[in-house]
Amino acid sequence: QVQLVESGGGLVQYGGSLKLSCTASNNISSIRIMDWYRRSPGSQRELVASLTDGTITYYKSSVKGRFTISIDNAKNTLYLQMNSLKPEDTAVYYCHAFTTIDHWGQGTQVTVSS
Repeated sequence: QVQLVESGGGLVQYGGSLKLSCTASNNISSIRIMDWYRRSPGSQRELVASLTDGTITYYKSSVKGRFTISIDNAKNTLYLQMNSLKPEDTAVYYCHAFTTIDHWGQGTQVTVSS
């Protein structure tokens, strides 16, 4: 079982930045797929950014160029650097890892004011 703990959410103004962290209980370098998802009020959870084998990245089109997913194996931590934030980025952000099953963090709230 992999436990994931997110941090770094908060309230930020339009155009601001936040950096989310997700610390894993296990050796993160052994996890092939790690992602960030988000869920806005009234919407389904959506994939924001994904990292496969530590190097292959995917970004949702609306965040491409503004968000960066990265990993620090020494700290067992996945990051999501979010720049140029917009009100539509407001959501609860979840860290996800896939081993043989899905593992989810508890989520961290990001609120962007206009």
